Amino acid sequence: MRRHPAPPVRMVHLGPGAFFRSFVAPMTEEAGGWGIMAVALASGRAREELGPQGGVYTAVELGPEGPVDRLVEVVAGVLVAAEEPGAVLAAMADPGVRVVTLTVTEKGYRPDPGDMDSPRSAAGWIVAALARRRATGVAPFTVLSCDNLAGNGHVIRDAVLGLARARDAGLADWIAAEGAFPCSMVDRITPAMTEADRAALAERTGVRDAGAVQHEPFAQWVIEDRFVGGARPAWETAGAQMVGDVAPFEAMKLRCLNGAHSALAYLGWLAGHGTVAEAAGDPVFAGYLRRLWAAEVGPSLTPPAGVSVPEYCDALLERFRNPAIRHQLRQIATDGSQKLPPRLLAPIRKRLAAGRPVPCLSLAVAGWMAHLSTDLLQDPMADRLRAVAGDPEAILRVAEVFDPALAGTPAFRTTILDAVDTLTRDGARAAVARLAQEA
Repeated sequence: MRRHPAPPVRMVHLGPGAFFRSFVAPMTEEAGGWGIMAVALASGRAREELGPQGGVYTAVELGPEGPVDRLVEVVAGVLVAAEEPGAVLAAMADPGVRVVTLTVTEKGYRPDPGDMDSPRSAAGWIVAALARRRATGVAPFTVLSCDNLAGNGHVIRDAVLGLARARDAGLADWIAAEGAFPCSMVDRITPAMTEADRAALAERTGVRDAGAVQHEPFAQWVIEDRFVGGARPAWETAGAQMVGDVAPFEAMKLRCLNGAHSALAYLGWLAGHGTVAEAAGDPVFAGYLRRLWAAEVGPSLTPPAGVSVPEYCDALLERFRNPAIRHQLRQIATDGSQKLPPRLLAPIRKRLAAGRPVPCLSLAVAGWMAHLSTDLLQDPMADRLRAVAGDPEAILRVAEVFDPALAGTPAFRTTILDAVDTLTRDGARAAVARLAQEA
């Protein structure tokens, strides 16, 4: 499949799943000059999909006018860390590698207990590679998280420094002084590729592409411009925004887009919808989203300079309604225990502190509580959550999700329990419809 040789490897990516292939790799290819060595931490799936194709795959843009197929050739190879530890460390310690990016999902930022013996987690591999670079007199690489996680640069920095300090205080001090962990905000809807999608692609191109991915036309990448030695791809030429502070963009995206996605994932599914486009195309849910954004989420934000939150949300609704994007609600619903705090609970806290009601956000939280009793539950805390499913009072005592300081606030407890009662009594669509009508 390869038409052109990959550029020299100057970047290593941990977690070469669908989002990496639909977002990080294409934008890096557009920036030019930086080849990528992809590293899967444990699963051999990415190697099986991309290896026989020489790292080349198709990224399918799903627009309303029809699919647009693009061949992505920036990936030089795929390694599996659990099976090829020496090759992975050699790649990450190579002086030519200046940036390590990662998409390992929210749950991938916790160090593994076995990291002290041999690296297993993303942080473990980063620490091991930086230790080797320090021992050989090579400057550290920049670690750039591309996960949808608030303060992602700070999160991976804390994990790396904590693990490094347990291993060698001098190593931790060197990383803290010489390394860089910029934050970034990423945004591109990437629905899972089905067998029907692969068959349609094969019919269009004449090639069976095991590594293909699909995505919406929109992409936004906001990156804190802080890199070791200033070495990085020219991502701005591919449309990325290089800024001094990612936080305002991040908060707007997490609360407006991701928060709305979570609301649809739980309430939309309970109402019988299967995809974001179906739910957002339902006038009842469209009205609910407009009220959610205008009355509750928008006022909780301090937007970036020059950015209109209402215009941003209008554009979001159009993106959500794209009929070519079959973004499954059950996919969005996974790992809710980690998504809920930044997406829904953060704006609830802000609005309650201002003495303002939050019926739309509270109903979304109630939808997540109802989700705990379904067979769809996929969560790193699944066992713990199943044990309290059906008991909203017990769920509110799960401190890993609900900060006790918030959960102990009478206004919060009352609004959540009222929302649970409403959802139980009226059902999802009727409860949503009432809020939409009150807008």
